[in-house]
Amino acid sequence: MTESAQASARRLRLDVARRLDGLLSGDHLGHLLGPGTEQAEARAYLPGDDVRRMDWAVTARTGETHVRDAIAERELETTLLVDLTASMSFGTVRCEKRDVALQVAAAVMHLAGGPGDRVGAVVLGAGGLRRLPARGGRDASLALMHRLLSEPRSDGAGPDLATGLTAVLNPPRRRGLVFVLADLVGPVGVEPAWARPLRMLASRHDVVVAEIIDPRELSLPDVGVLRLVDPETGRTLEVQTKSRALRERYAAAAAERRSLHTVEVRRAGAGHVVLRTDRDWLPDLATFLALRRKLRAAGRAAVR
Repeated sequence: MTESAQASARRLRLDVARRLDGLLSGDHLGHLLGPGTEQAEARAYLPGDDVRRMDWAVTARTGETHVRDAIAERELETTLLVDLTASMSFGTVRCEKRDVALQVAAAVMHLAGGPGDRVGAVVLGAGGLRRLPARGGRDASLALMHRLLSEPRSDGAGPDLATGLTAVLNPPRRRGLVFVLADLVGPVGVEPAWARPLRMLASRHDVVVAEIIDPRELSLPDVGVLRLVDPETGRTLEVQTKSRALRERYAAAAAERRSLHTVEVRRAGAGHVVLRTDRDWLPDLATFLALRRKLRAAGRAAVR
């Protein structure tokens, strides 16, 4: 790592850490569900569950078979799935979606940096798909941040999110936290291509999806003829934005797609937070993490 690259990675990490510590003092991305002694929430039995975890009291009360999870007594392994493909190099207000992804990646590294914890990454970018093995410690965190900052900008189609999610699944590993940083952009269909692998991933790991959007993806400005370019294919299209009907159709289609993303992420059982390029991402992330922590604490208390 060159001295200038080291300085860039260290500067970003320190800046993010300073802001996080002022807002989320003492927070940590937290414990996992797994082998342990501290009881967590009861849930419906699934094929393959350990029958020794059967919760007979809840089963008798509800009439449906339930098992009781436990809080794992081990270190946390976090995997960042970072989308740095061409669609992420877009931004019309304060920054690009890529910039938000990198800053949030630094935040996750800070919050997941407890003693014994390890952080790795799967990166979707110009060079295809890259795996960066999970390691622990401050030096490893700086090296990982440098690798992400050094990722060249993509020009043209790259690996899609479904490919990245599948890569995190294989080879199988012990249960951990997966933080997905992406815009969820993909071909329009009945179901996004990433939906099924996301469900599979969330069935094995604790998954959070940070969907990063730009306001121009939600609505078109009234500026006359606008030339649009698909960053992944290079295809161009000129549209007359003076047409109110066209702007309304665009906004409706964008809202429908966003709603579909929300439904599919929740259906998978993953956490979902939306971060925007036109405002500070930190308050939105902090609110999400605080609510996540509160719901988990309530779930543990309910079964005691």
